Amino acid sequence: MGTLLGFDYGTKKIGIAVGQTLTGTATPLVTLRALQQKPDWAKISQLIENWQPEALVVGLPFDMDDKETEVAPLARRFARQLEGRYRLPVHMSDERLTSQIARQELGRAPKNFEELDAMAAKLILETWLSERE
Repeated sequence: MGTLLGFDYGTKKIGIAVGQTLTGTATPLVTLRALQQKPDWAKISQLIENWQPEALVVGLPFDMDDKETEVAPLARRFARQLEGRYRLPVHMSDERLTSQIARQELGRAPKNFEELDAMAAKLILETWLSERE
């Protein structure tokens, strides 16, 4: 496949990471704040144009009882919007515990929530990549 972008969707902000299928690794990029409760499509478009991903991966929030959280339908809607706007394959990946693991991987308190969300997007993308091996 090549380059992928991963998204940690939230109603107020979206963490984004870039990854490679060749290495199975990802790097946190940025966290974008929502504009009037909508994704910042202009900045997402800019990232897609810059990175030219072959596919996108969106985190799907589950609770520890294997039930989708109340944000899950919104994450699915965001995935459909990405697919419709950019005509790229969009995959969903279980994002359970990614925020807690992101805190551990940072090894310190995050400087801000933006740093944490981008790291969570990295973990979502790496989880999806590892499940495809």
